[in-house]
Amino acid sequence: MQQESAERVAAPGDVPVVSRVRSGRKSKRGKLPQLHDGLPVRQVSWQSRLRRDKQMLLMMIPGVLFLALFFYIPILGNVIAFQDYQPFLGISGSDWVGFQNFVDLYFNPDFWGAFKNTMVLAVWQLVFFFPVPLGLALVVDSLISTKIRRWFQSLVYLPHFLSWVLVIALFQQVLGGAGLVNNTLRDLGLDTIPFMTNPDTFPLLATIQLIWKECGWAMIIFLASLAAIDGSLYEAAAADGAGRWRRMWHITLPGLRSIIVLLLILRIGDILSVGFEQFLLQHDAVGAGAAEVLDTFTYFAGVVGGGWSVGAAAGLAKGVIAALLIWGANSLAHRMGEPGIFQKKVG
Repeated sequence: MQQESAERVAAPGDVPVVSRVRSGRKSKRGKLPQLHDGLPVRQVSWQSRLRRDKQMLLMMIPGVLFLALFFYIPILGNVIAFQDYQPFLGISGSDWVGFQNFVDLYFNPDFWGAFKNTMVLAVWQLVFFFPVPLGLALVVDSLISTKIRRWFQSLVYLPHFLSWVLVIALFQQVLGGAGLVNNTLRDLGLDTIPFMTNPDTFPLLATIQLIWKECGWAMIIFLASLAAIDGSLYEAAAADGAGRWRRMWHITLPGLRSIIVLLLILRIGDILSVGFEQFLLQHDAVGAGAAEVLDTFTYFAGVVGGGWSVGAAAGLAKGVIAALLIWGANSLAHRMGEPGIFQKKVG
Protein backbone atom coordinates (compact mmCIF):
# COMPACT_ATOMS: atom_id res chain seq x y z
CA MET A 1 0.00 0.00 0.00
CA GLN A 2 1.40 3.38 -1.00
CA GLN A 3 2.07 5.69 1.97
CA GLU A 4 0.18 8.99 1.93
CA SER A 5 1.80 12.33 2.74
CA ALA A 6 0.49 15.83 3.28
CA GLU A 7 2.54 18.94 2.66
CA ARG A 8 1.87 22.62 3.24
CA VAL A 9 3.64 24.96 0.84
CA ALA A 10 4.86 28.12 2.52
CA ALA A 11 3.47 31.37 1.21
CA PRO A 12 5.90 34.13 0.12
CA GLY A 13 7.35 35.82 3.21
CA ASP A 14 6.40 32.99 5.59
CA VAL A 15 8.73 30.57 7.24
CA PRO A 16 8.56 27.37 5.16
CA VAL A 17 7.02 24.54 7.08
CA VAL A 18 6.80 21.04 5.64
CA SER A 19 5.12 18.30 7.66
CA ARG A 20 4.68 14.71 6.67
CA VAL A 21 2.05 12.54 8.31
CA ARG A 22 2.26 8.87 7.54
CA SER A 23 -1.22 7.61 8.23
CA GLY A 24 -0.39 3.98 7.44
CA ARG A 25 2.46 3.69 9.92
CA LYS A 26 1.66 2.47 13.40
CA SER A 27 3.57 2.91 16.61
CA LYS A 28 5.39 0.11 18.39
CA ARG A 29 2.27 -0.73 20.41
CA GLY A 30 0.18 -1.16 17.25
CA LYS A 31 -1.74 2.12 17.65
CA LEU A 32 -1.85 5.02 15.26
CA PRO A 33 0.17 8.01 16.49
CA GLN A 34 -1.85 10.82 18.07
CA LEU A 35 -2.02 13.93 15.93
CA HIS A 36 -2.13 17.59 16.93
CA ASP A 37 -2.72 20.11 14.13
CA GLY A 38 -1.78 17.41 11.64
CA LEU A 39 1.55 16.58 13.30
CA PRO A 40 2.31 13.38 15.23
CA VAL A 41 2.64 13.82 19.00
CA ARG A 42 5.55 12.07 20.65
CA GLN A 43 4.44 9.86 23.52
CA VAL A 44 6.25 10.59 26.79
CA SER A 45 6.24 8.17 29.71
CA TRP A 46 5.16 9.33 33.14
CA GLN A 47 8.70 8.75 34.46
CA SER A 48 10.03 11.20 31.88
CA ARG A 49 7.33 13.73 32.73
CA LEU A 50 8.15 13.31 36.43
CA ARG A 51 11.83 14.06 35.83
CA ARG A 52 10.97 16.96 33.54
CA ASP A 53 8.53 18.61 35.97
CA LYS A 54 10.38 17.72 39.17
CA GLN A 55 11.03 21.32 40.20
CA MET A 56 7.43 22.39 39.61
CA LEU A 57 6.11 19.41 41.58
CA LEU A 58 8.42 20.22 44.49
CA MET A 59 7.13 23.78 44.52
CA MET A 60 3.56 22.46 44.70
CA ILE A 61 4.15 20.31 47.78
CA PRO A 62 3.70 23.10 50.42
CA GLY A 63 0.44 24.27 48.82
CA VAL A 64 -0.93 20.74 48.51
CA LEU A 65 -0.06 20.00 52.15
CA PHE A 66 -1.70 23.23 53.28
CA LEU A 67 -4.92 22.43 51.42
CA ALA A 68 -4.92 18.84 52.64
CA LEU A 69 -4.31 19.69 56.32
CA PHE A 70 -6.58 22.72 56.67
CA PHE A 71 -9.30 22.16 54.04
CA TYR A 72 -9.75 18.56 52.92
CA ILE A 73 -8.98 16.51 56.05
CA PRO A 74 -11.23 18.72 58.27
CA ILE A 75 -14.13 17.89 55.93
CA LEU A 76 -14.17 14.45 57.57
CA GLY A 77 -15.10 16.18 60.84
CA ASN A 78 -18.55 17.00 59.43
CA VAL A 79 -19.59 13.57 60.67
CA ILE A 80 -20.25 15.14 64.10
CA ALA A 81 -23.19 17.01 62.55
CA PHE A 82 -25.02 13.66 62.70
CA GLN A 83 -23.95 12.86 66.27
CA ASP A 84 -24.48 14.07 69.78
CA TYR A 85 -20.78 14.86 69.86
CA GLN A 86 -19.00 14.86 73.21
CA PRO A 87 -15.31 15.91 73.08
CA PHE A 88 -14.27 13.58 75.90
CA LEU A 89 -15.88 10.60 74.11
CA GLY A 90 -14.62 11.43 70.64
CA ILE A 91 -16.27 10.64 67.32
CA SER A 92 -16.20 6.89 67.85
CA GLY A 93 -17.81 7.11 71.29
CA SER A 94 -20.50 9.73 70.61
CA ASP A 95 -24.08 8.68 69.93
CA TRP A 96 -25.59 8.95 66.45
CA VAL A 97 -28.69 11.15 66.21
CA GLY A 98 -29.17 11.29 62.43
CA PHE A 99 -30.70 14.56 61.22
CA GLN A 100 -31.85 15.70 64.66
CA ASN A 101 -29.30 18.54 64.76
CA PHE A 102 -30.65 19.90 61.48
CA VAL A 103 -34.20 19.70 62.86
CA ASP A 104 -33.07 21.68 65.91
CA LEU A 105 -31.56 24.30 63.61
CA TYR A 106 -34.84 24.59 61.72
CA PHE A 107 -36.71 25.43 64.93
CA ASN A 108 -33.95 27.70 66.29
CA PRO A 109 -34.95 31.40 65.93
CA ASP A 110 -31.34 32.52 66.47
CA PHE A 111 -30.26 30.54 63.41
CA TRP A 112 -32.89 32.19 61.22
CA GLY A 113 -31.93 35.60 62.58
CA ALA A 114 -28.32 34.95 61.62
CA PHE A 115 -29.45 33.65 58.22
CA LYS A 116 -31.49 36.81 57.61
CA ASN A 117 -28.58 39.08 58.53
CA THR A 118 -26.28 37.05 56.31
CA MET A 119 -28.57 37.41 53.30
CA VAL A 120 -29.03 41.16 53.86
CA LEU A 121 -25.28 41.73 54.12
CA ALA A 122 -24.65 39.44 51.13
CA VAL A 123 -27.04 41.47 48.95
CA TRP A 124 -25.36 44.70 50.05
CA GLN A 125 -21.94 43.31 49.19
CA LEU A 126 -23.09 41.87 45.87
CA VAL A 127 -24.76 45.10 44.73
CA PHE A 128 -22.30 47.69 46.05
CA PHE A 129 -18.96 45.88 46.42
CA PHE A 130 -18.81 43.73 43.27
CA PRO A 131 -18.87 46.61 40.71
CA VAL A 132 -16.24 48.72 42.52
CA PRO A 133 -13.14 46.64 41.53
CA LEU A 134 -14.31 46.70 37.90
CA GLY A 135 -14.69 50.47 38.00
CA LEU A 136 -11.28 50.90 39.62
CA ALA A 137 -9.68 48.66 37.00
CA LEU A 138 -11.17 50.80 34.23
CA VAL A 139 -9.87 53.95 35.92
CA VAL A 140 -6.37 52.55 36.38
CA ASP A 141 -6.29 51.23 32.81
CA SER A 142 -7.21 54.68 31.49
CA LEU A 143 -4.33 56.43 33.31
CA ILE A 144 -1.68 57.50 30.83
CA SER A 145 1.16 58.13 33.24
CA THR A 146 2.84 54.88 34.35
CA LYS A 147 4.12 56.57 37.52
CA ILE A 148 0.65 57.70 38.56
CA ARG A 149 -0.76 54.25 37.74
CA ARG A 150 1.78 52.46 39.95
CA TRP A 151 1.23 54.94 42.77
CA PHE A 152 -2.54 54.51 42.59
CA GLN A 153 -2.30 50.71 42.47
CA SER A 154 -0.02 50.60 45.51
CA LEU A 155 -2.37 52.92 47.38
CA VAL A 156 -5.48 50.78 46.83
CA TYR A 157 -3.61 47.48 47.36
CA LEU A 158 -2.33 48.45 50.82
CA PRO A 159 -5.53 47.97 52.91
CA HIS A 160 -5.75 44.32 51.85
CA PHE A 161 -2.65 43.51 53.89
CA LEU A 162 -4.13 45.00 57.07
CA SER A 163 -5.93 42.71 59.50
CA TRP A 164 -9.57 43.32 60.33
CA VAL A 165 -8.50 44.33 63.84
CA LEU A 166 -6.55 47.27 62.42
CA VAL A 167 -9.31 48.14 59.94
CA ILE A 168 -11.98 48.29 62.64
CA ALA A 169 -9.61 50.28 64.88
CA LEU A 170 -9.02 52.82 62.09
CA PHE A 171 -12.75 53.21 61.48
CA GLN A 172 -13.26 53.60 65.22
CA GLN A 173 -10.68 56.40 65.33
CA VAL A 174 -12.44 58.20 62.48
CA LEU A 175 -16.15 57.40 62.95
CA GLY A 176 -16.35 56.28 66.60
CA GLY A 177 -17.93 58.21 69.45
CA ALA A 178 -14.57 59.78 70.30
CA GLY A 179 -13.37 59.75 66.71
CA LEU A 180 -12.32 62.54 64.39
CA VAL A 181 -15.72 63.15 62.81
CA ASN A 182 -17.74 63.27 66.04
CA ASN A 183 -15.12 65.44 67.78
CA THR A 184 -15.40 67.88 64.88
CA LEU A 185 -19.19 67.88 65.23
CA ARG A 186 -18.86 68.63 68.95
CA ASP A 187 -16.53 71.52 68.26
CA LEU A 188 -19.11 72.93 65.84
CA GLY A 189 -21.88 72.56 68.45
CA LEU A 190 -23.69 69.81 66.54
CA ASP A 191 -25.04 66.47 67.72
CA THR A 192 -22.81 63.42 67.31
CA ILE A 193 -23.74 60.55 64.99
CA PRO A 194 -23.41 56.92 66.18
CA PHE A 195 -21.76 55.60 63.03
CA MET A 196 -20.20 52.54 64.68
CA THR A 197 -23.05 51.57 67.02
CA ASN A 198 -26.21 52.06 64.96
CA PRO A 199 -27.77 48.67 64.07
CA ASP A 200 -29.94 50.19 61.33
CA THR A 201 -26.98 51.49 59.31
CA PHE A 202 -24.63 48.60 60.08
CA PRO A 203 -25.01 46.89 56.64
CA LEU A 204 -23.88 50.13 54.97
CA LEU A 205 -20.97 50.49 57.40
CA ALA A 206 -19.86 46.86 56.90
CA THR A 207 -20.01 47.25 53.11
CA ILE A 208 -17.94 50.44 53.21
CA GLN A 209 -15.34 48.68 55.36
CA LEU A 210 -15.18 45.78 52.90
CA ILE A 211 -14.86 48.10 49.89
CA TRP A 212 -12.05 50.07 51.52
CA LYS A 213 -10.14 46.93 52.47
CA GLU A 214 -10.61 44.54 49.54
CA CYS A 215 -11.56 46.44 46.37
CA GLY A 216 -7.94 47.13 45.41
CA TRP A 217 -6.97 43.48 45.69
CA ALA A 218 -10.05 42.31 43.76
CA MET A 219 -9.10 44.76 41.00
CA ILE A 220 -6.03 42.69 40.03
CA ILE A 221 -8.03 40.08 38.10
CA PHE A 222 -9.82 42.73 36.05
CA LEU A 223 -6.52 44.46 35.25
CA ALA A 224 -5.08 41.17 34.00
CA SER A 225 -8.14 40.65 31.80
CA LEU A 226 -7.88 44.19 30.43
CA ALA A 227 -4.26 43.57 29.47
CA ALA A 228 -5.35 40.53 27.42
CA ILE A 229 -7.67 42.57 25.17
CA ASP A 230 -6.16 43.18 21.73
CA GLY A 231 -5.03 46.81 21.48
CA SER A 232 -5.64 46.87 17.73
CA LEU A 233 -9.39 46.79 18.43
CA TYR A 234 -9.15 50.14 20.22
CA GLU A 235 -7.03 51.59 17.42
CA ALA A 236 -9.52 50.47 14.76
CA ALA A 237 -12.46 51.82 16.77
CA ALA A 238 -10.70 55.17 17.30
CA ALA A 239 -9.95 55.37 13.58
CA ASP A 240 -13.66 54.88 12.88
CA GLY A 241 -14.50 57.78 15.16
CA ALA A 242 -15.59 55.88 18.30
CA GLY A 243 -15.16 57.87 21.49
CA ARG A 244 -13.91 56.69 24.88
CA TRP A 245 -17.32 55.59 26.13
CA ARG A 246 -18.25 53.71 22.96
CA ARG A 247 -14.90 51.90 22.98
CA MET A 248 -15.49 50.89 26.58
CA TRP A 249 -19.06 49.71 25.84
CA HIS A 250 -18.32 47.79 22.64
CA ILE A 251 -14.75 46.52 23.30
CA THR A 252 -13.77 46.64 26.98
CA LEU A 253 -16.92 45.30 28.63
CA PRO A 254 -17.46 42.47 26.07
CA GLY A 255 -13.80 41.52 26.56
CA LEU A 256 -14.40 41.31 30.32
CA ARG A 257 -17.72 39.47 30.06
CA SER A 258 -16.34 35.98 30.72
CA ILE A 259 -14.30 37.01 33.77
CA ILE A 260 -17.23 39.04 35.14
CA VAL A 261 -19.51 35.99 34.87
CA LEU A 262 -16.86 33.76 36.44
CA LEU A 263 -16.31 36.06 39.43
CA LEU A 264 -20.04 36.55 39.82
CA ILE A 265 -20.55 32.78 40.02
CA LEU A 266 -17.84 32.49 42.66
CA ARG A 267 -19.34 35.41 44.56
CA ILE A 268 -22.78 33.81 44.52
CA GLY A 269 -21.28 30.54 45.79
CA ASP A 270 -19.63 32.47 48.63
CA ILE A 271 -22.72 34.53 49.37
CA LEU A 272 -23.31 32.92 52.78
CA SER A 273 -19.71 33.60 53.90
CA VAL A 274 -19.94 37.36 54.34
CA GLY A 275 -17.14 37.35 56.91
CA PHE A 276 -16.22 36.31 60.43
CA GLU A 277 -13.61 38.56 62.01
CA GLN A 278 -15.25 41.75 60.75
CA PHE A 279 -18.58 40.92 62.43
CA LEU A 280 -17.14 39.26 65.51
CA LEU A 281 -15.17 42.42 66.32
CA GLN A 282 -18.30 44.57 66.03
CA HIS A 283 -20.71 42.06 67.56
CA ASP A 284 -20.93 43.77 70.94
CA ALA A 285 -20.99 47.31 69.52
CA VAL A 286 -24.12 46.93 67.36
CA GLY A 287 -25.64 43.85 68.99
CA ALA A 288 -26.40 40.34 67.82
CA GLY A 289 -29.55 41.51 66.03
CA ALA A 290 -27.43 43.24 63.36
CA ALA A 291 -23.98 41.60 63.46
CA GLU A 292 -24.91 37.95 64.03
CA VAL A 293 -24.21 36.05 60.78
CA LEU A 294 -23.92 32.33 60.08
CA ASP A 295 -20.17 32.25 60.75
CA THR A 296 -20.51 33.96 64.13
CA PHE A 297 -23.56 31.82 64.96
CA THR A 298 -21.48 28.69 64.32
CA TYR A 299 -18.74 30.07 66.57
CA PHE A 300 -20.97 31.03 69.48
CA ALA A 301 -23.18 27.93 69.24
CA GLY A 302 -20.35 25.44 68.72
CA VAL A 303 -17.18 26.75 70.36
CA VAL A 304 -18.50 29.13 73.03
CA GLY A 305 -21.76 27.35 73.83
CA GLY A 306 -20.38 23.82 73.58
CA GLY A 307 -22.94 22.72 70.98
CA TRP A 308 -20.35 21.22 68.67
CA SER A 309 -22.85 19.16 66.70
CA VAL A 310 -25.21 22.10 66.16
CA GLY A 311 -22.34 24.29 64.99
CA ALA A 312 -21.14 21.56 62.60
CA ALA A 313 -24.69 21.12 61.27
CA ALA A 314 -24.94 24.86 60.57
CA GLY A 315 -21.58 24.87 58.79
CA LEU A 316 -22.48 21.79 56.73
CA ALA A 317 -25.85 23.24 55.74
CA LYS A 318 -24.12 26.46 54.62
CA GLY A 319 -21.63 24.47 52.54
CA VAL A 320 -24.34 22.42 50.81
CA ILE A 321 -26.36 25.54 49.99
CA ALA A 322 -23.23 27.24 48.61
CA ALA A 323 -22.48 24.23 46.39
CA LEU A 324 -26.05 24.28 45.03
CA LEU A 325 -25.80 28.01 44.34
CA ILE A 326 -22.55 27.52 42.41
CA TRP A 327 -24.10 24.70 40.38
CA GLY A 328 -27.19 26.77 39.59
CA ALA A 329 -25.21 29.89 38.66
CA ASN A 330 -22.85 27.85 36.50
CA SER A 331 -25.79 26.24 34.66
CA LEU A 332 -27.26 29.69 34.06
CA ALA A 333 -23.89 30.85 32.68
CA HIS A 334 -23.90 27.92 30.24
CA ARG A 335 -27.36 28.95 29.03
CA MET A 336 -25.95 32.44 28.39
CA GLY A 337 -23.15 30.94 26.29
CA GLU A 338 -20.39 31.50 28.86
CA PRO A 339 -17.92 28.78 29.95
CA GLY A 340 -18.46 29.36 33.68
CA ILE A 341 -16.16 27.60 36.14
CA PHE A 342 -16.57 24.05 34.78
CA GLN A 343 -18.00 22.48 31.65
CA LYS A 344 -19.29 19.08 30.66
CA LYS A 345 -16.79 17.13 28.61
CA VAL A 346 -17.94 16.86 25.01
CA GLY A 347 -17.06 13.71 23.05
